[in-house]
Amino acid sequence: MRVSDDRYTRDRQRLDLALRLIRHEARTFTIRQWTGLSDDRIRKLYRSYVMNHDARRVARHRGKSPRQAAYFFKSAELNFQAAQLASLFVMYGLLDGTAAGVEAHYRAGSLDSGTLLCQAYEAYRELHVPANISFEHAWFLLLALSRRDEVGVSRCAACGAVRLRDLLAKHKLDSCSCGPGAPC
Repeated sequence: MRVSDDRYTRDRQRLDLALRLIRHEARTFTIRQWTGLSDDRIRKLYRSYVMNHDARRVARHRGKSPRQAAYFFKSAELNFQAAQLASLFVMYGLLDGTAAGVEAHYRAGSLDSGTLLCQAYEAYRELHVPANISFEHAWFLLLALSRRDEVGVSRCAACGAVRLRDLLAKHKLDSCSCGPGAPC
């Protein structure tokens, strides 16, 4: 019996994804959603492979995951980064851009979708140093965009940039990073 046998591949992929999510400081509940591992197994993975072995300190966040879309509209910079993250979700195939907005193409609990989410978040972190959006907020943004009830995307008419829209705001902001007064 070898660990490299095909029958163990799925288990190894689960553990690899769990370690990747731990390094992105995802909460235990989120890791459990994507991997199907138990809370106890996730904590043991952290203690065995991350706690004393990583050069940088990996925090373990407690409590509920973020649930407020207003976070992405706190500042122009945060809104810009969230719009770029939404674009990365489309590029990595987690969302599909349609005329009506975006359509979800991921399945929570799928190891392939979890890996794509990690890849999109890692690409975002490469673009923005320091990154203002945590992994948990990125996961919430993906959920909110796929539900299409709080957050949406649109394109700027002047420059074609992807913008994040607050669908619950009373006053729709019609501005873009391409300049004040530009028709968006």
